[in-house]
Amino acid sequence: MAEPVEAIRSEALDGVPHGFLGRRGGVSTGVAGGLNVGFGAGDDPASVKENRRRAAEAVLAGARLVSVHQVHSPDCVVVEGPWDEEKRPHADGLATARPGLLLGIVTADCAPVLLADRQAGVVGAAHAGWRGAHGGVVESVVAAMESLGARRESIAAVIGPAIAQASYEVGEDFRVCFGEADARFFTPGRPGHHHFDLEAYVAARLDRAGVGRIGKLGLDTYTQESRFFSYRRSVHGGEPGYGRQFSLIGLPVSG
Repeated sequence: MAEPVEAIRSEALDGVPHGFLGRRGGVSTGVAGGLNVGFGAGDDPASVKENRRRAAEAVLAGARLVSVHQVHSPDCVVVEGPWDEEKRPHADGLATARPGLLLGIVTADCAPVLLADRQAGVVGAAHAGWRGAHGGVVESVVAAMESLGARRESIAAVIGPAIAQASYEVGEDFRVCFGEADARFFTPGRPGHHHFDLEAYVAARLDRAGVGRIGKLGLDTYTQESRFFSYRRSVHGGEPGYGRQFSLIGLPVSG
């Protein structure tokens, strides 16, 4: 029997179709074995398409999947309808109030953030690597959701599987990109190195943006090899590539 797709859900987003997916339940083999949804992983495109279909069906059956060409930017797009996958806009955040659409964020250590204002019927998603988070991508998604009728204090946001602080060693060149106000997100590592808490940093940005409820799954992509893909783990292991996982959120069609 085929392994089922694992869709991790959060109580903070109860009532909103969503899921943080890993590598379980897919058809890909090799270094991208499992539910790889990244076309840039050197995987068979047919396998990637099947994995994306399985992922979408596990979260919101019948919905149209919408994703962007992620570039570690602060940019967010408002989604009014599906677009050609080959003509995806360059952005790292999405927001919509349109039922029947499923917003997808691809990650492999960066922090995926799913957001919803249930009362307003508005959802959003952010790809929050350190560059995007530092540049303001979560704030951009909150602002886009607000433009669709959401209220910041009514938004619930959940940070999904990402590289944990103990696994995220960075150099001094990374540390100097952050001011002293952000020193609390770093702990000492080897000489000239630090460990960065990406999840806590993203949570702090959400809090400063006025988001009403913030959830953290606390799942480390680096250490859970059988469950999640990890870019950094693939580099440390000398692997020729790595898979990507989905985080999905959408609004059902009523009736």
